[in-house]
Amino acid sequence: MTADDPRGQGSVHAMRRRSFALDLTRPLGTARGAIRRREGFLIAVERGSDGDDEGGDGDGAGSDGDGAGSDGDGAVGLGEATPLPGWTESREACAAALDELDGRAIPGSMPDAASTPAARHGVSLALADAAARDAEARLADRLADEAGVTATPADAVPVNATVGDGSPGETAAEAKRAVDEGFDCLKLKVGARDVDADVERVRAVREAVGDAVALRADANGAWDRETARRALDALADFDLAYVEQPLPADDLDGLAALREGDRPGRPGDGVPIAADESVAGRGIDAVLDAGAADAVVLKPMALGGPDRALAVALRARSAGVDPVITTTIDAVVARTAAVHVAAAIPGVSPCGLATGSLLDEDLAPDPCPVADGQIAVPTGPGLAGGAFEDLRRW
Repeated sequence: MTADDPRGQGSVHAMRRRSFALDLTRPLGTARGAIRRREGFLIAVERGSDGDDEGGDGDGAGSDGDGAGSDGDGAVGLGEATPLPGWTESREACAAALDELDGRAIPGSMPDAASTPAARHGVSLALADAAARDAEARLADRLADEAGVTATPADAVPVNATVGDGSPGETAAEAKRAVDEGFDCLKLKVGARDVDADVERVRAVREAVGDAVALRADANGAWDRETARRALDALADFDLAYVEQPLPADDLDGLAALREGDRPGRPGDGVPIAADESVAGRGIDAVLDAGAADAVVLKPMALGGPDRALAVALRARSAGVDPVITTTIDAVVARTAAVHVAAAIPGVSPCGLATGSLLDEDLAPDPCPVADGQIAVPTGPGLAGGAFEDLRRW
């Protein structure tokens, strides 16, 4: 199996999906606007024994109702496709890509990762979950084995807290609460305000949490080159781990120039640069070839699946660039899968996986709660053993 061709998963008797919509507890302010709601699709596939006929019972890819699972003898795998325009296709395009699979052999036919990554994520995750459950292996172990990772996946993953846009006082108070809860790495959303206002927000956070807490800032591509240079020069005083996507996704040369530009009067004292949207939009090879990043922030939903996210992470690591796994504010199934991806990366840095608390409700209880800035990787087979059994039976 490869990231682009997830074969070897056994035949599939049935694929079905249902839609969902989840509100956030409060809008998450970003430079691209506030995120208020997440809408997507829960996907289930049932694998048959090798050699079984590819067709079979079930409601098909186009089903959006309450049909029961089929009577096949393989494991039922769960996936999630939760598009976020700007990072992935639209909800409508995602639904259309899933509809196109109706009646086709899976995994022989898969949604296109470039044009409909969320749809591919949902299907590839469901297949991988089913295969891992059949093998009685954790999803992390299955992913690592398929990717050729020899190190045993971690039992726990370090995570950062995400702090949205707000006044300096509001931002500092939210950051302090996160540290009190056990986080030692925080990501602050910047870029929605002018540079001077964001500098004051970062200053307030650094003063509130002290020097021992790692700080990251995420601009979501909000700045032009001149503004980004000014922001990085001002933010260098606060010992940031990196600034994420300071420029638009396509400006790889600009990102490289920011990395190469030393701070005036203090050579070698620049702020590291992380690429996020650039990886999803331009591809990891283009980012690495341009020398555009010290770290890459990888969203499995935007990259087309956990298999592809792990492949990109390993490619980055081989080039000396640090991979960080995060989410697109996904529901519990995709978040759990992202934890497994992170666990399969040896020595992974704190990841942006502590996003479940941003949702007002979820599809199921979370099998990956955050404790003291870490998430324990589920030990049961597949995604989380029996944690999602009710979701497999709709």
